[in-house]
Amino acid sequence: MKKMSNIYESAANTLGIFNSPCLTKVELRVACKGISDRDALSKPDPCVILKMQSHGQWFEVDRTEVIRTCINPVYSKLFTVDFYFEEVQRLRFEVHDISSNHNGLKEADFLGGMECTLGQIVSQRKLSKSLLKHGNTAGKSSITVIAEELSGNDDYVELAFNARKLDDKDFFSKSDPFLEIFRMNDDATQQLVHRTEVVMNNLSPAWKSFKVSVNSLCSGDPDRRLKVAIDFTASNGDPRNSCSLHYIHPYQPNEYLKALVAVGEICQDYDSDKMFPAFGFGARIPPEYTVSHDFAINFNEDNPECAGIQGVVEAYQSCLPKLQLYGPTNIAPIIQKVAKSASEETNTKEASQYFILLILTDGVITDMADTREAIVHASHLPMSVIIVGVGNADFSDMQMLDGDDGILRSPKGEPVLRDIVQFVPFRNFKHASPAALAKSVLAEVPNQVVDYYNGKGIKPKCSSEMYESSRTLAP
Repeated sequence: MKKMSNIYESAANTLGIFNSPCLTKVELRVACKGISDRDALSKPDPCVILKMQSHGQWFEVDRTEVIRTCINPVYSKLFTVDFYFEEVQRLRFEVHDISSNHNGLKEADFLGGMECTLGQIVSQRKLSKSLLKHGNTAGKSSITVIAEELSGNDDYVELAFNARKLDDKDFFSKSDPFLEIFRMNDDATQQLVHRTEVVMNNLSPAWKSFKVSVNSLCSGDPDRRLKVAIDFTASNGDPRNSCSLHYIHPYQPNEYLKALVAVGEICQDYDSDKMFPAFGFGARIPPEYTVSHDFAINFNEDNPECAGIQGVVEAYQSCLPKLQLYGPTNIAPIIQKVAKSASEETNTKEASQYFILLILTDGVITDMADTREAIVHASHLPMSVIIVGVGNADFSDMQMLDGDDGILRSPKGEPVLRDIVQFVPFRNFKHASPAALAKSVLAEVPNQVVDYYNGKGIKPKCSSEMYESSRTLAP
């Protein structure tokens, strides 16, 4: 154990704030409620700045961590300050929206502030006040500051945690867990002590080691109980959260919808009845909420077809609130489902229906061996598979399925009969026109169709009839 460095003390000495002996040190814990963002369509990334007044001017002393997309943040970062009973120590707590692009403070990022004295906080132990913005209350937002006197023990402990085989709560990829440690107080309440970083797409995370003071951890009492909690945040996020890849924005489509519409509007021109079977995977579905990897998004397993691409969009938007996003990310079942329909088509003389499976996913698949097996089997059938990667995950496995860098083989070594998979990361076309995305993902489909029918020795009666009888699936 070593003595903790005191950021506040060095700042105070630099500013020349104190000239008298310190009476005691206190730790300040901060939480906010009901923070309103300047943009009503999104949630802020709030950070609290602590300032202290000296000679009529405000100086920044320290700041909390930034908590992304949150209106009720509880901060794990503590402010350690010196308390002088005989002096009026004026404090100002400012809440700012810190974007991921910069850490600087701008007037436009200011969400509200609260002024008080350190004596007020220490005497009340817990001080809650409304946040003010330009002299007026900032909506219903408030800030709470809790003070705790340090016992004089400056020791700290260094802790490191890891976990193994966590439950997977994600829809299309693995969970993004982080760890929170709470101290159990004498009044049976619990106090957040530390929050780790988020480890992306990992069910066996090893979090970075961290240091915490003995006072903060257990108030100097080694027998005080602690609670450890792991948050399983789906990488797609809660569809009600503006940062979720599935978030239904009232004015603009999310990335899933953009990709679906861009590709679907091209494919639907070659579908005679404009009816599209649409499926989802990796979610708990009503009424029993069991996990499914090939459920109809209109919840009609007997007739999963939607009327046009607009019907698929409406079914997608309607089903989201009824689902529990889960996992793992298994796409082999949906490939096998479409392959079954395509296999039935080969029993007809003309095999005039060709199936296109569009898969929208945000990350790493968890059934790679089964997926490779399914694709090798499907390469003998009248079908193609288009995969659009949504978000910023690692899509290296998806690139392997594409087969552009080599022949894809099943786990047993059997090669694909023909290349039927095309993968494109949506982020490469995020700022391009929908037509550019559609052109990229559909570029290989015509040759794939011709290769299949040539291989079977089936000649089209005429191109128009062949296109009229084709059929498109858009999960």
